[in-house]
Amino acid sequence: MTLENARIIAARTSKTVYREDNKVIKVFDEGYSKADILNEALNIARVEETGIPMPHVQAVEMVDGKWAIVTDYIEGKTLDQLMKENPEKKQEYLERLVEIQIELHTKTAPMLNLHYDKMRRKIAQTGLDATTRYELDARLDSLPKHRKLCHGDFNPSNVIIKPDGGYAVLDWAHATQGNASADVARTYLLFWLNGDMDGAEKYLELFCKKTDTAKQYVQKWLPIVAASQSVKGKPEEKEFLMGWVNVVEYE
Repeated sequence: MTLENARIIAARTSKTVYREDNKVIKVFDEGYSKADILNEALNIARVEETGIPMPHVQAVEMVDGKWAIVTDYIEGKTLDQLMKENPEKKQEYLERLVEIQIELHTKTAPMLNLHYDKMRRKIAQTGLDATTRYELDARLDSLPKHRKLCHGDFNPSNVIIKPDGGYAVLDWAHATQGNASADVARTYLLFWLNGDMDGAEKYLELFCKKTDTAKQYVQKWLPIVAASQSVKGKPEEKEFLMGWVNVVEYE
């Protein structure tokens, strides 16, 4: 495959995303873990089986000596774009975001990795002192273990609203099966990392109201999820995330 007729639609750390006709080609930098790339493609294939609207995998191949995942191109705008273009409709878009996430959590994908196992592994990799790691592991052990589909990076830029009003969810690299409230805690932190504290609070309030979930229950996940995110997070985000890890308990 070549990229002669492709145009760049996104550039991220260690990967570049191109569009060519009805295909999206995500090209990973040299040195990117082959295991992580193949796992991402496998995640997409496993989630496809749930029937969630999403770009399907077309191929995994080499492009100019680099690994690439080829998926469907989905026409539309992300919720992030829509929020920026129509700020007066932000509440409406937040409601749509929450409704879509709730829909995801009704699905199961039994072949995905377990969220609990991923969190245990990430806590061990944080470089935190033994006492803090023990507290995080103990908190993780105390929380209910579910098998719901969790996106792992669910935020407005990963949800496309199609011209017909339908939706599609992008980027399943971090998908697991686990506790929905852990997935919600991750989305809440992503709003914070994006500098949208007001959006974070409104999002959490909406989710808890629509699902009759106690806000305190989601908050119990925040130190665990923040610790996990700090492992591969951007250096400038690490200090912020460590602040959440050091919050021992919420009242």
